[in-house]
Amino acid sequence: MKISYNWLKQFIKTDWDAEKTGELLTDLGLEIEGIDTFESVKGGLKGIVVGEVLTCEQHPNADRLKVTTVNIGTDTPLQIVCGAPNVAAGQKVPVATIGTTLYTEEGEAWKIKKGKIRGEESHGMICAEDELGLGKSHDGIMVLDADIKVGTPAAEIFKVENDQVFEIGLTPNRADAMSHYGVARDLKAGLLQKEISLELITPSVSSYHVDARALKIDVDVKDYVKAPRYCGVTISGLKVETSPAWLQNRLKSIGLSPINNIVDITNYVLHELGQPLHAFDADKIADKKIEVRTCKAGTKFTTLDGVERELHEDDLMICDSNKPMCIAGVFGGIDSGVTENTTRIFLESAYFNPISVRKTAKRHGLNTDSSFRFERGIDPNLTEYALKRAALLILEIAGGEITSDIVDAYPKKIKDFEVRLSFDNAEKLIGERIPEETIKSILSSLDIKINNVTEAGVGLTVPAFRNDVQREADIIEEILRVYGYNNIATTTKLNASISNSSKFEDYKLQNIIGNQLASQGFFEIMANSLTSPKYIELSEDLNEAHNVKMLNPLSNDLEVMRQSLLFSGLEALAHNINRKRDDLKLFEFGKTYHQYSEAREEHKHLSIFVTGNKSEERWNAPTTPSDFFYLKGTIEVVLQRLGLTRLKSAPVTSDIFSEGMSLSIGKKKLVDFGLVKKSVLKHFSISQKVLYADFNWDNVLEMAQHNKIKFNAIPKYPEVKRDFALLLDNKVTFKEIDTIAKQTEKQLLKSVNLFDVYEGKNLPEGKKSYAISFILQDEHKTLNDKQIDKIMSKLQANFEKQLGAELR
Repeated sequence: MKISYNWLKQFIKTDWDAEKTGELLTDLGLEIEGIDTFESVKGGLKGIVVGEVLTCEQHPNADRLKVTTVNIGTDTPLQIVCGAPNVAAGQKVPVATIGTTLYTEEGEAWKIKKGKIRGEESHGMICAEDELGLGKSHDGIMVLDADIKVGTPAAEIFKVENDQVFEIGLTPNRADAMSHYGVARDLKAGLLQKEISLELITPSVSSYHVDARALKIDVDVKDYVKAPRYCGVTISGLKVETSPAWLQNRLKSIGLSPINNIVDITNYVLHELGQPLHAFDADKIADKKIEVRTCKAGTKFTTLDGVERELHEDDLMICDSNKPMCIAGVFGGIDSGVTENTTRIFLESAYFNPISVRKTAKRHGLNTDSSFRFERGIDPNLTEYALKRAALLILEIAGGEITSDIVDAYPKKIKDFEVRLSFDNAEKLIGERIPEETIKSILSSLDIKINNVTEAGVGLTVPAFRNDVQREADIIEEILRVYGYNNIATTTKLNASISNSSKFEDYKLQNIIGNQLASQGFFEIMANSLTSPKYIELSEDLNEAHNVKMLNPLSNDLEVMRQSLLFSGLEALAHNINRKRDDLKLFEFGKTYHQYSEAREEHKHLSIFVTGNKSEERWNAPTTPSDFFYLKGTIEVVLQRLGLTRLKSAPVTSDIFSEGMSLSIGKKKLVDFGLVKKSVLKHFSISQKVLYADFNWDNVLEMAQHNKIKFNAIPKYPEVKRDFALLLDNKVTFKEIDTIAKQTEKQLLKSVNLFDVYEGKNLPEGKKSYAISFILQDEHKTLNDKQIDKIMSKLQANFEKQLGAELR
């Protein structure tokens, strides 16, 4: 939010510089993110002076150029070549001297330099108004009043306004500070704590009166829940034209573009007082009647930006007797606004329900200065005052007269909040005792009324515009921010308690596994828990009835909370693949959310995504594409790191995989993993294979806690390695070989490894060759050849008997 310092000083006459004021505002909770300089004329007309054209002769080498001599108050007149058709001797003109920087209409800077034009020297430039940023005319040079003294800086004649503009990072709860008046109110309270007492000046509306009751517009509010207060008045005989310079400068300083005097005044009052206003062309209001109501769902309505929108049945509209004219509190319609032909208006000032406005604005994807304020809650007691303020400005600038009484539909007054503050509770939260008189002074400076005072505390009435201050804790926060956080002493004693924590706490195991995956080349992602409801259609395992839906979604793609981590991960893959990053290894710790008939549930997951090659392309190593076994190995390493080794495998049941496997311990499923179906990938425009693993992290945590870690001494005696090359049927799996081997020798056989598989010529049909290594070790003595040969003979015999194996 932008706040003009010149504008702010109309409310509070401080002589502090902008930087010092910005520091105080930041201390008050209105954080100043930056201070910019504003000039009503870019460059401030620096280097531009008034000159008098002494002579004006035809250029000897150009028909359209003149050679002039111009007196700018220096000892020697300047020779300037000028191409303007209206330049003549005796004129007073604006002259840009050598070194002056001028700006194009697009804001590009260019500097005046000494030069030659068609052979004649030129020591400056006689300017047109568009070249100075004073207008758009380029028909000729500006001719100034003959009485102006030569050498006078142009900035003094055209009254260039310089301003400092605060960029305030306003928090959503501070609706009361969404205007210059609101910021000035906080500034007054802050200055008072520094023993600087200044009056808060508000614009007077005492001169407001009805000139003639010649144009009455009836108002019928049909929904007082969505529109608790609605005011309006008519003004006739006005003239729509360009706003005066001062008004344009005020709006330009905060980044607004002037439109016309009526619209500019409504914008001015909006940013001055925080009350949105809207002006309707009274002659376009059918039957001279305003209805504040909703319309049928699907009703077409074209807004000021030319976009045709379909209305929702809950959208509050400002209508006449025939049609909707404005989305209440959000955006005006294209057919009812003020134009250059407007002579009579109906000026609206209202208080609309914040929730209603927020939902409507989100539904239509609109974010306006008006909706920004209504959504957060404006001051319902400011409505009529702001209307009078705007009406008087219109009479002053656009002329006309007030031609109706003010309509004020306000059947149920919005009440202020009653809060009780305990001095003891304030001390506990703040950390030190603030004097009671200081507390009362701060509260009064914030327009919080003190109803009664006792030794224990005070009874307070909080004005309705402070809708964020409704509890005792909120009152204490207000006291503290005005008193100053920096004024609270830091204690010299630090108390701390020590608590037992389990090594199996979730965050600790996440850090362990996260570090391990990162060391393997994986990158962690953090995806949004909100997702599109359309993703449910990609898997029969997901149920639309289990969606946790947002009451106020930010967009159609963020309507529900995710039931699976797969789709947000695929979004990340697609985003990277589209930017030529094809080799990806990602993981995410996250939650899924489910709506069941009994209750809502959250489940923790770890997802792993692998696509493309295992490693980057290098000259000394071939690239190898990631495959199912690479993912399986990654998963097993994760589980082994947590001590989970006795795993049962089964075919995966989820329909998001074209092929895959599930690993479990007992009845607890730990992980599903495999190759994602092409039909799912196609939805994300991914053409390459994607491997995905979905850990049920809740089950992993539970199983990890049951695992007891045992430590064994490192064996002193050597291992022995022996190999077999076995001829087997194609249907025999390595798992069968591993099982038979470990059943044959349970004590000395430490591991079994498959290191080569051969299928091809020179082998009988239906056969394959497995090269298998066996590691043997006795932890108490060195094995001898006799023991080793006996074990290998037993292994060979069992392989031949149970699998029909042959030794090659």
